[in-house]
Amino acid sequence: MLTPELTQAISFYIFAAMVLAGAIFTITRKNAVHCAMSLIVSLMGVAGLYLLQQAEFLFAVQIVLYIGGIMVLFLFVIMLVNLDLAAKEKQFNGQWIVALVCVVLVGVQVFWFLGKGGAAFQIAQPGILPAASALGNTEQLADVLFQEYLLPFEIASILLLVAVVGSVVMAKKRI
Repeated sequence: MLTPELTQAISFYIFAAMVLAGAIFTITRKNAVHCAMSLIVSLMGVAGLYLLQQAEFLFAVQIVLYIGGIMVLFLFVIMLVNLDLAAKEKQFNGQWIVALVCVVLVGVQVFWFLGKGGAAFQIAQPGILPAASALGNTEQLADVLFQEYLLPFEIASILLLVAVVGSVVMAKKRI
């Protein structure tokens, strides 16, 4: 009999395996298209983890923006760029010691968190729960974004607009 907790645990492990397998295949495949497809699998796993955390807005953004937009753009660029020249260049620059130190540091962190257990992930004080809101995740995010952070949001949108116009002007000069 599958209880909701067991179903959620199984779903978590499936999505976590998708993230890990996609990430490993992204950095180990020689074919750039296969790397991009593996990254899509990893991003789908992250979207599933967002959904398990009841962050529906982040789930939708992950699917639409990252998988639907950016990864399709990556695939187009990969297919249009001359990869034969890039394949003939040296792939690794010999910094194995730096990579080994990074792997050891991450391994120590993982084993530290596993040793600490659930206490390592407590941010709020135990017993104090935030007040539940009647609004959903998307409504709460919109309220914060458009009330407290309206000016930075508008400045970021203007900067993005300037960057798009600038890239179009630069591309027109090259043609």
